[in-house]
Amino acid sequence: MDRCIYGCSVITIFFFFLLNASALESGHHNITGSGQINSNSVLVALLDSRYTELAELVEKALLLQTLEDAVGRHNITIFAPRNEALERDLDPDFKRFLLQPGNLKSLQTLLLSHIIPKRVGSNQWPEENSGRVKHITLGHDQVLHLSKLKGANGKRLVNSAVITRPDDLTRPDGLIHGIERLLIPRSVQEDFNRRRNLRSISAVLPEGAPEIDPRTNRLKKSATAASVPAGSPPALPIESAMAPGPSLAPAPAPGPGGAHKHFNGDAQVKDFIHTLLHYGGYNEMADILVNLTSLATEMGRLVSEGYVLTVLAPNDEAMAKLTTDQLSEPGAPEQIMYYHIIPEYQTEESMYNSVRRFGKVKYETLRFPHKVGAKEADGSVKFGSGDRSAYLFDPDIYTDGRISVQGIDGVLFPEEKEEETGKKTTGPVKKVVQPRRGKLLEVACRMLGAIGKDSYLSRC
Repeated sequence: MDRCIYGCSVITIFFFFLLNASALESGHHNITGSGQINSNSVLVALLDSRYTELAELVEKALLLQTLEDAVGRHNITIFAPRNEALERDLDPDFKRFLLQPGNLKSLQTLLLSHIIPKRVGSNQWPEENSGRVKHITLGHDQVLHLSKLKGANGKRLVNSAVITRPDDLTRPDGLIHGIERLLIPRSVQEDFNRRRNLRSISAVLPEGAPEIDPRTNRLKKSATAASVPAGSPPALPIESAMAPGPSLAPAPAPGPGGAHKHFNGDAQVKDFIHTLLHYGGYNEMADILVNLTSLATEMGRLVSEGYVLTVLAPNDEAMAKLTTDQLSEPGAPEQIMYYHIIPEYQTEESMYNSVRRFGKVKYETLRFPHKVGAKEADGSVKFGSGDRSAYLFDPDIYTDGRISVQGIDGVLFPEEKEEETGKKTTGPVKKVVQPRRGKLLEVACRMLGAIGKDSYLSRC
């Protein structure tokens, strides 16, 4: 306690003020009945010098209010890993996974699984012969098992982690046990493994879009031959943004042996749309693809012919910000969606590796000739710039090798410079030539300017 009062860092004081402010706003009371979290709370004790890394994760996970509410209802027991376990011993990829905005739920589940909503001191540990005792945590469906090793040492365990500092910090509303390492719930580990295993594409610069014949809006034969390796699926045709009702159906290149390889594109598109609906938060996107446009049918036909797609799907909150003017123009929903479809197969890892390696990357879209820019920001991928930007929020919602769906938190639009470039006309430009002033007029203008009377002549 003395160490916390006299040696707290700036983040400790800031964290303490956040706790007090949230308590005053919510009106919840801790067991002291003071109406706010005071300096004798176990939450403030969490800021002890050994546990500042865990405290920072709690703040990033937006769990201050949740923990304050828990302390207001009952005592809590926190199993806190030492700073070294989070700084040096934790897998860097796993730590990056936890800190990505789209994985907030995983971070919250992990942290809440370290907290039991009751007071469990070291003297309440099960004996060696009584086996493991199960305790429910604040995490969703997460439990901890307490046990004690047999032998002279009799080390206490939580799951398989050793309690290194039992009853390290005790307060009236709870206590903290120091543990040797982070406890990772199975659901969080499986989520991390699933996303890592699906990321099999190395970091490469996105290839340019194939050339389109402006007369037929189809791929040029030379572009197909140049951009498609033997035995690989062809690149996707890009339709002109000004062409109403695009027809996206060029014939794919034959596979090995001259035979065309067919995929059940309709089933794959139906599967990814169902995944969007079950995932939650992307109903508007699914509605546009199926009901407001014919894009779902066109995408199914393309996948059947061997093409690959990456869909940047804005969530419902982002779609709700679209104005009536943005959607009322003929073909507006299609053009908005075309700008969110990339004619390549990209996963969260491949895009993140690209922006990490190459800095800013531009991906071709179906809204030809506009490209969507991407760069690294806050440990994630950020698309666009300024007010028209969006973060990769829900990575790898759907990945089957042909269609990849990446959730983003904003609706993207082409940059204004690109729009102006696309609207340039090819006709002759009339050049206005200013008449040249004679020598006598130039001398007169200089003389009048010296005495401040140059406004007398309109041609000066």
